[in-house]
Amino acid sequence: MTKKADSKELGQALNRPIILIGMMGAGKTTVGRRLAAALDIPFFDADMEIERAAGMQIADIFETYGEEEFRHGEMRVIERLLKEEKIHVLATGGGAFIRPETRALIQEKAISIWLKADIDILLARTAKRDTRPLLRQGNPREILERLSRQRDPIYAEASIIVESIKGPHKEIVGRILQHLQSSLEQQPAPSQKASANKDQHRVKS
Repeated sequence: MTKKADSKELGQALNRPIILIGMMGAGKTTVGRRLAAALDIPFFDADMEIERAAGMQIADIFETYGEEEFRHGEMRVIERLLKEEKIHVLATGGGAFIRPETRALIQEKAISIWLKADIDILLARTAKRDTRPLLRQGNPREILERLSRQRDPIYAEASIIVESIKGPHKEIVGRILQHLQSSLEQQPAPSQKASANKDQHRVKS
């Protein structure tokens, strides 16, 4: 059986959606698309869904309504996708998992995966597009370093942690698939679930 067939079987075995979290520039959208394709399940991008629902670009939402209102809308979109869509991959914005209510929703309903990247990688990737409202507020490196210090301890609560490194995204996807397979193999059998603890399975790459 080919690796492609194996990954599609893994997608069929999933019982919860997969949500990618992490800093802007970590590669959530690109990796998410590839991961969804490998698993043969739908892919959604939270920012794109927000823009579609609001009829505005993210930068315009920030400017017109502020970050707090944006986070409210972001949570509503994530909640809708988790309710209406079955098994899928969802890439979220960098601040989504930081909001306690959104984080609790993700932890309850999905498998969260933190794509962890160092500052140099984040800086190089975000410099390619001037569409990040938070990076327009000063020196991008200083902003990314500050956000990373604030957010990393919260991102660390994710179910799975994978390093987002320089190089082909397919390597990151491959490591995620390995962790997902490991998670499924360690799940209790149906007859054991009633008595099994609900401890979160945490792995790090």
